[in-house]
Amino acid sequence: MLRVAVPNKGSLSEPAVEMLREAGYRQRAARHELVLVDADNDTEFFFLRPRDIATYVGAGQLDVGITGRDLLLDGHSDAEELLPLGFARSTFHYATVPGTAASVDDFAGKRIATSYPGIVRRDLDARGIEAEVIRLDGAVETAVRLGVADIVADVVETGATLRQAGLEVLGEAILHSEAVLVRDARGGPPSPQVEQLARRLNGVIIARQYVMIDYDVRVEAVDDACALTPGIESPTVSPLHDKGWVAVRAMVERKQTNRIMDELWELGARGILVTDILACRL
Repeated sequence: MLRVAVPNKGSLSEPAVEMLREAGYRQRAARHELVLVDADNDTEFFFLRPRDIATYVGAGQLDVGITGRDLLLDGHSDAEELLPLGFARSTFHYATVPGTAASVDDFAGKRIATSYPGIVRRDLDARGIEAEVIRLDGAVETAVRLGVADIVADVVETGATLRQAGLEVLGEAILHSEAVLVRDARGGPPSPQVEQLARRLNGVIIARQYVMIDYDVRVEAVDDACALTPGIESPTVSPLHDKGWVAVRAMVERKQTNRIMDELWELGARGILVTDILACRL
């Protein structure tokens, strides 16, 4: 039986559950359920704290798990990233009071407060910088004002919270994070069940990024139309009863849909229809 760790709370939890549900796996009906067996897929789900998931997977107690790349890299487990999942994206930055440091190279001897000491220490070591790393749980943006630290390292979305604390982002991002599927790095190749789970999740990711477009176009314009909708391998082109027209079907990026529809219309295409893709294997 495949044993899978799922985040029990936080920003990773609901998107992970929804993605697994879209991938065809049974998911819990109530938040208090901590273990769930999906007999149809021979899979058992364990709902755990996101920060603990990499530890359980890396120790070989669970086969795979969904957690954040930041949480994976902050720890010292033997888990490794298998598949990025495309949600819960975040960026990790240093921030400080203007004038404290001109660049990261000026951090030597400074105090850096963070909830992710593993990530910060790894980054500093890679740069050859000696600095004191202070671990704090929860919000760290007040650490400078309270005199605990000179610099903070934290997840930055809009930067509004940091600006309210009188801080500014310094330098390039330390890490770009998102939800990831992880497995034990010490094992051999992924098992067939793990590969199947990864394929299903990847199918959900692609289905969310693409739509199916169908349209009719005159034969003389079909090459130009297919250049707009090349599909994955190539579009499907079928003759219509009217010998001067063909029907075309192809996958296109969801975010490009309206632009492509406009350009197809200008080429003379008609009967342009767009439908969602619920699942796929490519």
